[in-house]
Amino acid sequence: MTDPRHTFELRGHEEAENVFRAALASGRLHHAWLISGPAGIGKATLAFRLARILLNGEDSNSPAGRRITAATHGDLLEISRAVDEKKGRLRGEITAADVRPVQSFLHHTATEGGWRVVIVDGAEFLNRFAANALLKILEEPPPRAILLLTTASPGKLLPTIRSRCRALALSPVSNHDMRAILPDVPEDVLARAHGSPGRALFLAQDRDGAIAGFVAEILAGKALNAEMLPLIDRIARETEGFALLCDLLGEGLAERARSAARRGDLLLADSSARQCSELDTLKRQTDGFNLDKAQAIRQAVERAAGM
Repeated sequence: MTDPRHTFELRGHEEAENVFRAALASGRLHHAWLISGPAGIGKATLAFRLARILLNGEDSNSPAGRRITAATHGDLLEISRAVDEKKGRLRGEITAADVRPVQSFLHHTATEGGWRVVIVDGAEFLNRFAANALLKILEEPPPRAILLLTTASPGKLLPTIRSRCRALALSPVSNHDMRAILPDVPEDVLARAHGSPGRALFLAQDRDGAIAGFVAEILAGKALNAEMLPLIDRIARETEGFALLCDLLGEGLAERARSAARRGDLLLADSSARQCSELDTLKRQTDGFNLDKAQAIRQAVERAAGM
């Protein structure tokens, strides 16, 4: 997979693209679109695809196409989480300072005489001040301006922001398109990705399946023991090891809760759902405060194995 800004061929979301094209052709294009779907499904890729349609940049050899790729197009502005230079990772939120350039950008004449496009990638990360600043723009949008918001968690957005956007929910990418997009990813990984190319790449980082196997043991009820400690230390040292373990463990706990609810075992369903929530909190705290990942993994394992 390539960077969304560099992608010209869109696979798996043709229906969503056609909805947008039809609205554009009708002359009644809504001023704001909320593109939603699971992480890694291609929301940002679609947003840049729609921007290319509006800015005549669909051809990679066209001047507009090259400027979009190079992030030098004067009528396209992208807002997303910035990198925390001290921690070397994305910040936990989009701030009002990040959103502030949108106002001036939209009130200048389009440099190429057409549309002005703002992409807000990861709108669920807008903090309260940033969300309110964006809401004011959505309430009084200038003409020939389009805002494309992407989110994996639309429920975290202000209802007033959601109500001012036209919803464009993305469906899982088909198995055929997944294989075309990721020809080198193993079939079992694609199957576990649930139609999300980004998730498939994320899962593929567990190259020998050690993390998935470890999680399966824990969900089967195996208690933490000394033999597990070397693997826990290895997972903690890997770049995405902790994130992978939390993702797989969380998915397993969520499925356990759903299965228990279907069987009518409400006690197990509630307990599993609570542990899933606790795991999410543990991950956020560990990442946010740069806590010891090996210790966090041990805590996660103890809680999950204690079911």
